[in-house]
Amino acid sequence: MSKKKRRDIPQYQLPIIETHFHLDYLKEENPEAILAAARDIGVERFMTIAVQPDNMPTALGLAEQFDDVYATLGVHPHEAASFDESADAYIQTHAINPKVVAVGEIGLDYFYDHCDREVQKQVFKRQLQLAIDCELPVVIHTREADDDTINILQEYAPKMPKKGVVHSFTSGLELASIAVDLGFCLGINGIVTFNKADNVREVVAQTPLENLLLETDAPYLTPVPYRGNENAPKYLPFIAEKIAEVKEVTVEQVLQQTYQNSLNTFFS
Repeated sequence: MSKKKRRDIPQYQLPIIETHFHLDYLKEENPEAILAAARDIGVERFMTIAVQPDNMPTALGLAEQFDDVYATLGVHPHEAASFDESADAYIQTHAINPKVVAVGEIGLDYFYDHCDREVQKQVFKRQLQLAIDCELPVVIHTREADDDTINILQEYAPKMPKKGVVHSFTSGLELASIAVDLGFCLGINGIVTFNKADNVREVVAQTPLENLLLETDAPYLTPVPYRGNENAPKYLPFIAEKIAEVKEVTVEQVLQQTYQNSLNTFFS
């Protein structure tokens, strides 16, 4: 898309929480510049998400470097084979750090199948148990694995003092409904702006605003009208605008409610 068709990033004078991005994976600018640009459009807090044993210390280090950055600790299903006693111990040891706000990114991914499915399920269950033991919410990734995700969440969610989010939600309405009923939020990112994402917009339309969170998953999934650029938290207002359009409410309502949802889920 030509730059002539791109809008300036809107500012709504309301606080926003970026609930899912990977600060250590963004390459086009340094962390200071990325965070400053997002603060300028109202982002008040950031959650940088760990995905493998090697980058858990990196995520936590960034959280400790910046007052408004927080970290999650966990192993992504793509990396489930790398989850070992050391990774388990790292999460347990650092879960008490006030800059750690969730266990994640954890879950199941049967689309790429980078790791054996049975291993994925066992590692997912173990990390859910860690969240229970550490009294932390979770950040869940699930793709093409609705049935197993439903079964595992129905087993573990009743024991979880804090729930969390099914992030980058692209699954079916059944998982959306069950996750919400179990107390989870759904993370909505730039996919909601994509032309072919009618399934995501249908989920947004049918999910209470009280159960939605804003996220970018930067550097991935840049929203329209900036597709082709590396994603960044500064683009969150475009996601809020599309949610408002789908739900036929004001952008201000979306920003106010998702901000409160984020506080309730991760900072209460």
